[in-house]
Amino acid sequence: MTGTVDADPPAAALELPVARVVVDTALAHLDRLFDYAVPPELAGTAVAGVRVRVRFAGRRVGGFITDRVATSDRAGLARLETVVSAEPVLSPEVAVLARATADRYAGTLADVLRLAVPPRHARVEAEPTTAAPPEPPEPPEPAGWAAYDGGAAFLAALGTGRAPRAVWTALPGEDWPARLAGAVRASLAAGRGALLVVPDGRDLARVDAALRAALGDGRHVALRAELGPAERYRRWLAVRRGRVRAVVGTRAAMFAPVAGLGLVAIWDDGDDLHAEPRAPYPHAREVLVLRAQLTGSAALLAGQAQTAEGALLVRSGWSRSVAAGRAAVRARAPRVQAAGGDADVARDAAARTARLPTLAWTAARAALAAGAPVLVQVPRRGYQPALSCDRCRAKARCRSCAGPLARSAAAATASCRWCGRSASGWRCEECAGERLRAAVVGAARTAEELGRGFPGVQVRTSGREQVIDTVPAEPVLVVATPGAEPVAVDGYGAVLLLDGWALLGRAGLRAGEEALRRWLAAATLARPAVRGGTVVVMADGALAPVQALLGWAPARAAERELAERSELGLPPAARFAAVSGAPAAVAELLRDARLPAGAQTLGPIPVARTPARGPGDPGAAPVRALVRGPRPAAADLAAALHAAAGVRSARKAEGVRIQIDPLELV
Repeated sequence: MTGTVDADPPAAALELPVARVVVDTALAHLDRLFDYAVPPELAGTAVAGVRVRVRFAGRRVGGFITDRVATSDRAGLARLETVVSAEPVLSPEVAVLARATADRYAGTLADVLRLAVPPRHARVEAEPTTAAPPEPPEPPEPAGWAAYDGGAAFLAALGTGRAPRAVWTALPGEDWPARLAGAVRASLAAGRGALLVVPDGRDLARVDAALRAALGDGRHVALRAELGPAERYRRWLAVRRGRVRAVVGTRAAMFAPVAGLGLVAIWDDGDDLHAEPRAPYPHAREVLVLRAQLTGSAALLAGQAQTAEGALLVRSGWSRSVAAGRAAVRARAPRVQAAGGDADVARDAAARTARLPTLAWTAARAALAAGAPVLVQVPRRGYQPALSCDRCRAKARCRSCAGPLARSAAAATASCRWCGRSASGWRCEECAGERLRAAVVGAARTAEELGRGFPGVQVRTSGREQVIDTVPAEPVLVVATPGAEPVAVDGYGAVLLLDGWALLGRAGLRAGEEALRRWLAAATLARPAVRGGTVVVMADGALAPVQALLGWAPARAAERELAERSELGLPPAARFAAVSGAPAAVAELLRDARLPAGAQTLGPIPVARTPARGPGDPGAAPVRALVRGPRPAAADLAAALHAAAGVRSARKAEGVRIQIDPLELV
């Protein structure tokens, strides 16, 4: 599409070549390309993909040229003012992907390009590029993938340049970074590029090391935020210029401009870190699936657990399942047992001190006696992250802001987790009680209890404040929060999964799926059962996620989750959009949106309250409405909401937030 902007100067503009520019504005009604005349002095540098500065609505703003054409059907075109850099940073393939992503998430192209193209670093652009692209490596050995049904065939298809699509469920104790590195090597050996996306820096470091071992130096780059703007841009430019054709990174790497892309892969797609918190809120899994469709590349969704979205891709025939047979799983899985919780606390005094059921206490003591480390996964960090009234068990809340109260140490005064105010002199609003008790015990308190229960044994903690990468093969207790579990050099003798109720009892669509994902991530670090490895989960063994862990059947659990959600019309069987904002704004947008047939509006309901703006103003209660539509109408739903948002932005009405497929519906 084209559009006219400030027409100064109009003379001879139609005789000049035309650049189509995406202007850096997030306004929905301006989400289109604008035509600008290219003056003679910029004709050599104003090529597709470069950054430019243009006059737009009376201001100088940035943008990207997406295309050059001979003429425009618009009269009075303004001229390009500046080519910021002659470096074509926006590749045609990424431009198409960005447009498709914006359409998928009811967002604007400019918003997606802010995520896709990093800020310019002029000094880095000026550095010489003398290194030539390395020669393709030799194809990998298929031994590691041969343990999986369809694994060797998947690797062979990659090595011949084909585009297989798979949902891979890793075996317990699998060296998954090495398997992913093998898939990348197969793609490179076929003369095609590869892109891996992982949730966090710890996973990135492991895959980076595996790629270096599999490919050698100079064949891949790792894109991580902590590199700093200059080094990150240097590595990104190496990819854009085609000197490197393999990339691993966190979610921002989903848009990396890999040349000749042959493989996109994502590890642990159920991790919420893959969801971008900035507009238009894309999920790395969905972007990579979209990218595979647009480029005809291979796709790999990998993890110890499997999501309902992954199960849907298999059920629809878009991909196939790559998993090991039951005999291989039994040979490599630890022994998994369930302990119901507090009712099973040991009669042994030391076990009561350590807050462990007899089953868990026995497993930990046996592992330590055998000289092996023990991992204890605790759902919450901190000391006592949630407090309640000791008399009536009502949740303890701040008198100032109603936030939850917590205690950071045994002798510390309770304070609010939201505003930080001290809760000295607290009194329960329900029963007037004055004593507090721990409603939830965090990692720090658990480590303290274990230290008393296992005297003489070193206790280490791994969490957001301090993450441990590895632990040696020696008797030590490691208390970790989910995602911060260290890898044991020779595997853990026992893995204890505490407070399963805290994960399973969360309000949310994905509570069971998320609990199983976190449990499997920890349990896979245990030694196989044939070597004495034991996992004890503190949860009711009759619950479906616990059953899936006991039988080590993540794919079956995902299929069941998908079937249940399909019956109820929940994601991913249906497409959802969350529309939030002021009550009047949400109501107007939903009234104006031409929703597709079969779409259903749920709500709106209040989600929070904004403070009053002045005397007499009671404040507004922002609301959130959900729009549910059938999957075949997903594109129409996104387009309808985007168009309605465009009408509002054109008349400068109060904006609303539109989020397609939010992680949580409540």
